[in-house]
Amino acid sequence: MSNSLNVGQSTPIGPTVTESGVNFSLFSRTATGVELHLFDRDNSAKPSRVIPLDPVVNRTYHYWHTFVPGLQAGQIYGYRVQGPNDPSKGLRFDPTKLLLDPYGRGIVVPQSYSRETIVAKGDYTSDAMKSVVVDPGAYDWEGDAPLRRPSSRTIIYEMHVRGFTRHPSSGVGEKTRGTYAGLIERIPYLQQLGITAVELLPVFAFDAQACPLGLVNYWGYQPVSFFSPHPAYSSRQDALGPVTEFRDMVKALHRADIEVILDVVFNHTAECDQSGPTISFRGIDNPTYYLLGEDRFHYSDYTGCGNTLNANNPIVRRMIVDSLRYWVQEMHIDGFRFDLASILARDSTGNVLPNPPVLWDIESDPALAGTKLIAEAWDAAGLYQVGSFVGDTWKEWNGRFRDDVRDFFRGEPGSLRRVADRLVGSPELFGHEARDVEQSVNFVNCHDGFTLNDLVSYNQKHNEQNGEDNRDGSNDNKSWNCGVEGPSDDPAVEELRNRQVKNFLTVTMLSLGVPMFLMGDEVRRTQNGNNNAYCHDDASTWFDWNLVKAHVDVLRFVQLLISRRLLRDVKHEQRRTSLTQLIQDARKTWHGVKLGQPDWGDRSQSIVFNAELQIEHIEFMLILNGYTESLEFELPMKDADKSWRRWIDTAQPSPQDITEWQLAPYVRDRSYRAAPRSIVVLYSSLS
Repeated sequence: MSNSLNVGQSTPIGPTVTESGVNFSLFSRTATGVELHLFDRDNSAKPSRVIPLDPVVNRTYHYWHTFVPGLQAGQIYGYRVQGPNDPSKGLRFDPTKLLLDPYGRGIVVPQSYSRETIVAKGDYTSDAMKSVVVDPGAYDWEGDAPLRRPSSRTIIYEMHVRGFTRHPSSGVGEKTRGTYAGLIERIPYLQQLGITAVELLPVFAFDAQACPLGLVNYWGYQPVSFFSPHPAYSSRQDALGPVTEFRDMVKALHRADIEVILDVVFNHTAECDQSGPTISFRGIDNPTYYLLGEDRFHYSDYTGCGNTLNANNPIVRRMIVDSLRYWVQEMHIDGFRFDLASILARDSTGNVLPNPPVLWDIESDPALAGTKLIAEAWDAAGLYQVGSFVGDTWKEWNGRFRDDVRDFFRGEPGSLRRVADRLVGSPELFGHEARDVEQSVNFVNCHDGFTLNDLVSYNQKHNEQNGEDNRDGSNDNKSWNCGVEGPSDDPAVEELRNRQVKNFLTVTMLSLGVPMFLMGDEVRRTQNGNNNAYCHDDASTWFDWNLVKAHVDVLRFVQLLISRRLLRDVKHEQRRTSLTQLIQDARKTWHGVKLGQPDWGDRSQSIVFNAELQIEHIEFMLILNGYTESLEFELPMKDADKSWRRWIDTAQPSPQDITEWQLAPYVRDRSYRAAPRSIVVLYSSLS
């Protein structure tokens, strides 16, 4: 029988550090017994102490709890949970497995960890991942807080923590290459680039071995914990090191005025399907945490990863919201991008809910007010909700923007009307909701697919190194290699590719919405045509810093694009002006090669967008020429003191391709000749 003084409390869930010890609380509705195991080291074969939880004394409702006097932050622990093993009823208890705490704030992974071993039957305690007690209050933030930058002033740089500094050319010390600390060392580069937010590929602790064919899960979309930072990204070896180093990184980025957005995976876990390992959730309360098929034996798989979290179950809903609160309140995160967010709209049978409780829980939580919420509004089972995702404040990854812009610059018939809609915030998709102007997150490419360099260098994917005979990855890349497949020594091909890269960056940065681009696109990073590089942790996926000098012209182009983007007016956001209202109020005109005569036909590949920005006192013309020949575009007449000035012409060699705003040369002619496949931006003063 447990000592009554050590009964503990059911709340808060997880470990809670006090002056006299640690309280532990674990939810399991169907367990018959729970043991708390304490360890001295990450690779201990046996616990230093085992604390059985009495099902009468140490259980309140479905919460198992105990208080352990004298424990402190840094204590390594895990659970063993007893109960029926009846897969036909969805019950998969295995008391031989040491389990991670779903609310554990830190984890340790022994060097001997082997996913293959953990899958096998039997007790492999020394090899198992283990949880770590963390005291969230034991850190000096030195006045730091989330930045709360307006969306209209946000420019997102999607990046991989390890890949950013792992390459030997990064200039980062060998000990800190590929770590949170290494990222801190390269913050000056991010400042010079001008981005305002980094969107980090998954940093929730994940199983890097959850990958077929013996390769590595580099991207990190196989979580084992929703509260712990990934320990392998820390340069520190102590159990609390990853938490501290992660916070150091966030604080340093905030000091540089850069927000931190996390790519979060609340749709599945690394336990995968019924043949996968028992690491945590499966062994604690399988039917609560996962969507199960009608036979209760198999898992419903809407993720393509073997299982699907039961996100709208009250317990899982609470865990998701508690996780988000923790990362905002205790780790000072500024926003989240939700991987396969449409899965969060499914009920326990997989049907799509009109008002998913978990999405409204997230949106309405006061602790998350002002936090950026970005949805990848689709899933792996065909559900596509771009333009119809539930909620009032959610931004959405605009996959249509990606596809339509790609189509336009490869000359696809019928793409002009679509790309024109994307330029002005995609009202075709978002206008009916009277939502925020920046609801659309605009991108041409991201981690999943070709890099920007490869988008203009390859017609076909080249994923042979993935070991699946090039069957994996998307076959529909909407790419164009500019005449040669892969690297080319032909100056004409390289000039065209450089121009296309600048075209894509220009449209992304100048369209209404929140712009996002991928780490290394500003220096034409390549993955050698691999459009599904999730399984490679090597030079093919790392940022090669030699490219900064090799493609300094593209880097300069991006820097000047960003510097002007940051001067955009934000009053529409302060007034809560919707996208529809902004477009209705704007003074804008569409032209073709002749003023006032746009050609919207399916074969048309050129358009001019002419608009006045009253707050900034300028008028601008955005000329898109997707044709294979030069075109002469008429210009509206201007007084001598208000002549047009050329800011961008992507066909010009650097530094004429883009100029500093105030140094833009005047255009005195009545027309402007735009080269094939180019973008021109002209502006003039209104006063």
